[in-house]
Amino acid sequence: MLDDSTTANGRLIRDGVYDNIRADILACELAPGARIHENDLAARYDVSKSPVRDALLRLQVEGLIEVLPRKGYRVRPISINDVGELYEMRLLFEKACVRRAIEQAPDDVLSGLDTFRSTDHAGDLAAWVHYNRQFHRAIAAAAGNERLAKAAAEVIDQFDRLTFVGVATHAADGASEKLVAEHGALIDAIQARDKGRASRLITDHIKQSRKRVFAVLNNPAIVD
Repeated sequence: MLDDSTTANGRLIRDGVYDNIRADILACELAPGARIHENDLAARYDVSKSPVRDALLRLQVEGLIEVLPRKGYRVRPISINDVGELYEMRLLFEKACVRRAIEQAPDDVLSGLDTFRSTDHAGDLAAWVHYNRQFHRAIAAAAGNERLAKAAAEVIDQFDRLTFVGVATHAADGASEKLVAEHGALIDAIQARDKGRASRLITDHIKQSRKRVFAVLNNPAIVD
């Protein structure tokens, strides 16, 4: 078992345990609805219970873990109703963010979106999901409205597991590469300050994501 007693190593171990548990939840290696316990996770990742407990608290805040009083924890199930509501909220917020970014953001902020035109993480789905989240959060931040950006980011952050299962299921079809290309087209429209085209692109981008995810949710093994 790894020693997490020192401050420097402890921080590295805590972050590593969090990353590993989160990656296993995203990949459904820790299945939606599964009950989990600190002792089991400590043995699984060869660490003490302390970094596991810290990781579970962080994952609870992210909505990936639920606390079961006196019974441990549960990986939060995927609810079809919740997913539908999330997509409705995402469409409302992201369309508003795109419009405001086009209207309000200075050129240098929009130029900064070029960072997301490509990624070398296509073979690492967990890293790709992080790239995808950061792209959508960057557009929200570019909107120049802190309240809107915060609300949009809170919704965007809840999509990591959905993005993972949607892209993983369609990996053979080059889903991640297609999505990066869609990001590039959306960046073009935003930088050209073409509100009509950008609105159509973000709408289609989100609807296609919804279609992929709901196809996966027909599998009862991952749905509440």
